Amino acid sequence: MDITVSTMKRATLIEVSGRVDSTNATQLGEALSTQIEAGHHLLVADLSRVEYISSAGLRELVTAVKKARKTAGGDLRLASLNDRVRDVLTLAGLDTVFQIYPTPVEAVGSY
Repeated sequence: MDITVSTMKRATLIEVSGRVDSTNATQLGEALSTQIEAGHHLLVADLSRVEYISSAGLRELVTAVKKARKTAGGDLRLASLNDRVRDVLTLAGLDTVFQIYPTPVEAVGSY
């Protein structure tokens, strides 16, 4: 898994690629927490290049969205989910927890 962080005008874009599973999910959680703790409360996770996400990865996303929302009214929005990742979110009932956008540009623009 690779993570790239870009600070945009309205939000921080976190691009994730590869597999997010129990062996590396904590890396994703740490990357998100680091941004929130640095004062970047408006986050967008671009998951267009994520091939697979496990329950451990979902747990890190949920933890981050809770932390962001508790901190100065922030949020974590998801963008560009492929069908497999979208299905996993839906099966877990998390499609109602996150705001999901077709592109990172739309997600960043939603703030």
